[in-house]
Amino acid sequence: MRYALFLGCKTPYFVPAYETSLRRVCGELEMELVEPEFNCCGYPMAHLQFESYLLAAARNLAIAEDTGLDMLTPCKCCFGAFKRAMRLFEENPALADKANAALKQEGLRFQGKAQVKHLLQALHQDLGVAALKKRVSRPYQNLKVAVMYGCHALRPSKVTGFDHPYAPSLIDQLVQVSGGQPVTWAGRLGCCGAPLREGNPELSLGSINSRMREAREGGADVLLVNCPYSQMQAEWAFREAAPVDMEGMVAGTALYPQLLGLTLGLTPAELGLELSNSNAIFLAEFLPPAQAAASNLP
Repeated sequence: MRYALFLGCKTPYFVPAYETSLRRVCGELEMELVEPEFNCCGYPMAHLQFESYLLAAARNLAIAEDTGLDMLTPCKCCFGAFKRAMRLFEENPALADKANAALKQEGLRFQGKAQVKHLLQALHQDLGVAALKKRVSRPYQNLKVAVMYGCHALRPSKVTGFDHPYAPSLIDQLVQVSGGQPVTWAGRLGCCGAPLREGNPELSLGSINSRMREAREGGADVLLVNCPYSQMQAEWAFREAAPVDMEGMVAGTALYPQLLGLTLGLTPAELGLELSNSNAIFLAEFLPPAQAAASNLP
């Protein structure tokens, strides 16, 4: 399997652990990542200059088309931005024509041929749950996971097509592949608060703190996020939390490539577990001893 990798702006700089674990896990699973010279997805411009957002999205999509590959992104914000642009171009061809008039100067043309997939969709649908499970050599033991699905992937569901907007299960199934146990908790469909961070930092921090408390109240050992914005929020919450606040919060947060990577036999260093202050390193405590795990293999 080959994909055109769209890392986005936030992941490489603010969440390097996401990039590190993604690359290592994809390599382990023989998912080849081609890296064209993409630009920003356009999302930051959507509320300021809408046509600039559409042009930025169209350019990336046209570049992906030139590779003959589907686009793969770990960022749910970028994923949602691209899916929205594709729907708008489909519903209003005049918008696509206007973007293509500008792209013509670079010899590019958006035709809607490339699909956009979030990393977790590719793992779930392209590789497949059954095939993925066969690769797991050290499944977790008694690890309880609170999955936070993320706003941009689920809504609007008719545009993103990621999962059911009110009863999603895709990420839960991927967690179960690793041996983890998804828990029922209040914040699984909630917002991390990232959109409020610049305008109202107090409310933004309160939002992610609520998710961290709800995860703990749901009996989770770890909060699983799969979006750079949500991970940035979680790390911020850990940095700002006083010792007394930590007692009411979930013990740590992790990204799915990190969660999965350990069960594939990769090391914490290979997955960038030391690159953040989200305490993801404690995941290793839930793995069986390496020798015992190896003896259980067929």
